[in-house]
Amino acid sequence: MPIIEVNDICKTYHMGDIDLNAICKVSLDMEKGEFVAVMGPSGSGKSTFMNILGCLDKPTAGTYRLDGEQIADLSRDELAAIRNRKIGFVFQGFNLLPRTSALENVELPMLYAGISAPDRRQKAREALRSVGLEGREQNHPNQLSGGQQQRVAIARALVNDAPIILADEPTGNLDTKTSMEIMELFVKLNNESNITVILVTHENDIAAYSRRVIRFVDGLVVSDVKQQQRR
Repeated sequence: MPIIEVNDICKTYHMGDIDLNAICKVSLDMEKGEFVAVMGPSGSGKSTFMNILGCLDKPTAGTYRLDGEQIADLSRDELAAIRNRKIGFVFQGFNLLPRTSALENVELPMLYAGISAPDRRQKAREALRSVGLEGREQNHPNQLSGGQQQRVAIARALVNDAPIILADEPTGNLDTKTSMEIMELFVKLNNESNITVILVTHENDIAAYSRRVIRFVDGLVVSDVKQQQRR
């Protein structure tokens, strides 16, 4: 069974007397362990699509099943729970709490999940170690480079053992060398832990790290191509 099943989803925004179709009649599946890049110009619908995949929004029409669950049937609290359990988010701007240590930032999703303090601390240390930040646990974001901050964000996305990572322009604020290091980390997580990675990017060099590229234009999927992954 695919981990993501999307069937004829549409998202319509009502703006006065005008209906704006952000995406329309999008159908596709993603298997567990895929590495997918979502591309398209501004306004193409890719961000709306990712918000729906991340259970941050619901489609106006069509169906979306995440790991077999029909998302349209879930309440707001149930959506929050499924996000915390099944999806790790990584953003362009890192979204770290500035006055909080790297370790405490990584602990946050477990705090919402009700995990005990000793277990949170141990799992957060392990997650930071897995992304190469052992010894940086007590550093605050302003004491870390951009690449290190993004590694903290990735550790936070991993800490609840979510099977899916959604990454929105994860290298957008990073230099070329650091971007390559972050993408190589995503490849490692995908290959070694079988985590499904779905990322939005405008850059072909970043999309080259994926094994599948989905392109949006004007709310429609115009191509869906598998490719050899860059190593």
